[in-house]
Amino acid sequence: MPQSPRQSSAQPLCAADLSPALIDELTTTAHALADAARKASLRWFRHPGLAAESKESQRFDPVTLGDREAEIAMREILARLRPDDAVFGEEQGVTEGSSGLTWVLDPIDGTRGFLSGTPTWGVLIAVGDASGPLYGLIDQPYIGERFEGGFGRARLQGPQGEQPLACRGPRGLDQAILFSTFPEIGSPAEAAAFQRVAGAVKLVRYGMDCYAYALLAAGQIDLVIEAGLQAYDIQGPMAVIRAAGGIVTNWQGGDAAQGGQVIAAANPEIHAAALALLQAG
Repeated sequence: MPQSPRQSSAQPLCAADLSPALIDELTTTAHALADAARKASLRWFRHPGLAAESKESQRFDPVTLGDREAEIAMREILARLRPDDAVFGEEQGVTEGSSGLTWVLDPIDGTRGFLSGTPTWGVLIAVGDASGPLYGLIDQPYIGERFEGGFGRARLQGPQGEQPLACRGPRGLDQAILFSTFPEIGSPAEAAAFQRVAGAVKLVRYGMDCYAYALLAAGQIDLVIEAGLQAYDIQGPMAVIRAAGGIVTNWQGGDAAQGGQVIAAANPEIHAAALALLQAG
């Protein structure tokens, strides 16, 4: 699994270590990245000439000009505004930095949805240090929704104005709504673990990509469970969900910042109930 860029040996940063001026600079930069990626990706969304190549030979893992141009646009802004920061992007890999901060970029999370014309893909942006993401955005360009979390912020900006983000409160697992991207999640053992949770909840939905995490932060659903993720798939959503009061870990209850098996939950209670079923085998 690709790892985020190497960081210096200095102690990890946290929001309390950052000055108000630096926090403002980082959030302003993040929104500038999202604006640029919106423009670049929408140029190709539902475009009759959109084509896709597959990154893998064994399965269809598409990449489009929308993905590539959106990441290029974001990297150009970072090179100008934050040249000392490291960058880890899905399409262009790692650029080392010296500041102790890393930008983790997924220019289009959900390229299959993008290619199919569904508005469930999104632009994922996170900035953090060696300990993981400190701040993140989930942006859905076509709908015009932007979910923001970190540095004391947890909000949605969209067609209905600005609203606070807050995850759902505790409820029984039999009342929960669970999302995942693929019904055939991961390996056979991972699929069996997922099905133990899926069989216990009220409703299961598939195919939402990063929009599922946005809905979790917005208080609409209770759980997202996936396997085989990369750091750029989860770090932006992780920051947003944590800011909204939720919890994101791996299936062992540990750090999920590098991807792999991920469970995102609206609260510790439903996280614990789902985690127990994932581990029951």
